[in-house]
Amino acid sequence: MKKLSARRRHPLAALVVLILALAATGGLYAAFAPADKAQAEETSQSLAIEEGKKLYAVGCASCHGTGGQGTSDGPSLVGVGSAAVDFQVATGRMPAQQPGAQVPKKKNIYSNAEIDLLAAYIASFGAGPITPTEKQYSPEGADIAKGGELFRSNCAQCHNFTGEGGALTHGKYAPNLEGVSPKHLYEAMQTGPQNMPSFPDTTMPEKEKRDIIAYVQAVNSDQTDNPGGLKLGGLGPVSEGLFAWVFGLGALIAVAVWVAAHTAKAKKS
Repeated sequence: MKKLSARRRHPLAALVVLILALAATGGLYAAFAPADKAQAEETSQSLAIEEGKKLYAVGCASCHGTGGQGTSDGPSLVGVGSAAVDFQVATGRMPAQQPGAQVPKKKNIYSNAEIDLLAAYIASFGAGPITPTEKQYSPEGADIAKGGELFRSNCAQCHNFTGEGGALTHGKYAPNLEGVSPKHLYEAMQTGPQNMPSFPDTTMPEKEKRDIIAYVQAVNSDQTDNPGGLKLGGLGPVSEGLFAWVFGLGALIAVAVWVAAHTAKAKKS
């Protein structure tokens, strides 16, 4: 009888076993749940890359090569990143209709979902600028005045000081920035498309990019007053000087001719 009573379990033993079992289950979940989540994300990314590869083969491979290595008809896409893909494809510049000095903006033929798939595949060629989030490119709360200073220092040489664009050399041009979305303005600064230099965060921090975006949107807004009257294309001193030279000098010549004619007539009489 003593043997049997020695083996009898403590009344709280079952409760302790239950607590240990629950703790073990929680520990196992904590150990395996992050791994499952990471594996799911990796699987999702792999599927996106596979689908993007199909779109790439149809719309991009003929110019950029089957592996993005580039050909005589298109540059290498290794290391351009998802931001460049989003900018070029979402603005309709890619796929290009024909080669030329500069690829123009046109109607986009891909959906946002397809652009994301293309970006995932091309980004797999090598690390590059990542598509920005709304928080990064939103002009809300940005310093418009500071953005104007930065724009005039870094961008006005090509886009002129109101962002209306202008001609460059050999058939190239700086496009008009009116109506361009904040996201694409940010991506253009990130990636430096075509003739534009790139401004990575090491050169131009995220806040300064947002300031520039706020300025471009403000200066082209319908609510912005232009006290100078006729803006002459927004090209600044060049167009204004040409206007003054042609019309001002023309008016002076007309006045001189009129005075000379009336002086000669007065002498004859």
